[in-house]
Amino acid sequence: MKNSNIQLFLISLISAMGGLLFGYDWVVIGGAKPFYEQYFQIANSPAMQGWAMSSALIGCLIGALASGKLSDRYGRKPILIIAALFFVSTSIGTGFASTFTLFTVFRLLGGFAIGIASSLSPMYIAEIAPANLRGRFVAINQLTVVLGILAAQIVNWQIAEPVPVGATAEMIRMSWNGQMGWRLMFIVMAIPAGAFFLLGFVLPESPRWLAVTGRRDKALKILVRLVGEKGAAVELKNICTSGDSGEKGSFKHLFSPSLRKVLVIGVVLAVFQQWCGINVIFNYAQEIFMSAGYGVSDVLLNIVITGVTNVIFTIIAMYFVDKWGRKALLLLGAFGLTFIYALMGAAYFFHISGISLLIIVVLAIACYAMTLAPVMWIVISEIYPNRIRGIAMSVATFALWTACFILTYTFPLLNAGLGAAGTFWVYGLICLAGGMFVLKKVPETKGKTLEELEEELTK
Repeated sequence: MKNSNIQLFLISLISAMGGLLFGYDWVVIGGAKPFYEQYFQIANSPAMQGWAMSSALIGCLIGALASGKLSDRYGRKPILIIAALFFVSTSIGTGFASTFTLFTVFRLLGGFAIGIASSLSPMYIAEIAPANLRGRFVAINQLTVVLGILAAQIVNWQIAEPVPVGATAEMIRMSWNGQMGWRLMFIVMAIPAGAFFLLGFVLPESPRWLAVTGRRDKALKILVRLVGEKGAAVELKNICTSGDSGEKGSFKHLFSPSLRKVLVIGVVLAVFQQWCGINVIFNYAQEIFMSAGYGVSDVLLNIVITGVTNVIFTIIAMYFVDKWGRKALLLLGAFGLTFIYALMGAAYFFHISGISLLIIVVLAIACYAMTLAPVMWIVISEIYPNRIRGIAMSVATFALWTACFILTYTFPLLNAGLGAAGTFWVYGLICLAGGMFVLKKVPETKGKTLEELEEELTK
């Protein structure tokens, strides 16, 4: 059993490389932004700047929706491999783009890959992991996401040369940063993307997908490798006798009375994970820290501190998620952030800056990393029936990226209208509402097989 768990861990780690690339690609553009804007001469065009930053999000929405249908039809493994190929293409294509049009085309492709990976990687891991360790294994995907974010922050920091005080736009455009540095930030991603593409061929197909599509002999062989002969027979029997075995799912099935409950839970949790507001801290970290009185060099250090905090508390979450349970951690995250945002709003309201604000920001990131960040993905990868899981996950992920767009777009508007204090108090109220939803509507899923959950939640 010990060797089996090691094998499962390695399989989960390979499939979670999609999360690593998702995290890296999502964050790397922030470090490249000051330089590619000068190279393409769009620094004075807000519309072009916005399109450069948001084009990947359009790809995310398309990829998230496409992942469900594609993975339910062709299997989880080949679609993961295709996502890896898109990551390779976007890293090289963006890095070598000679025009702004090509740059945004490859950003769209990168977003498409992110949409697929963010939906498919946690779902695949959930389908191969044993019930008692499923939370920990699915959380590996979130760990790789935050490692990807941290890697992008470090790569951006190390590649970019210091910008001289008073440097003009033309000086930046003609500097090493403006000609080559920003390109390398994107091209570096081709290394892990290429490894993901090659390693993807050694992944087994999801035994649950194989069984549901009638390939039970192949499913049994993979299950024997993963859980042993005795466990494989029991697992296959449970899969094949589940209510949905042998029936193909479609989008219209999601709105049937038996699935409406889990659809609502998945979509609300996905939206809540974004609207809790923590991604604003990552996306606007520079503005937040500078408004608190930090200089540029201090801001770079603080951003790295937040990245390290994100990684450490994601690892802590992996330890507790199968011990405390999903619901307990979701409640801790929702109500914990409610309290922390009350403090953060007060800090801005009373003009408290410096180390005090940094501590509050780190507390918020630690709370999120240990709770809502990994646990949302775990829950939505568990609650859907086998035959509809791919499509349902794609809908929840589409809702997540839509919520991400709304959050990112509305933060400057809220900040201008309510100030930083009022904005974070609004996020605190959202977290309070999210906590009440979890308390009343979200079931505990730890320690149960996917088939047991299907039986409980769709009746």
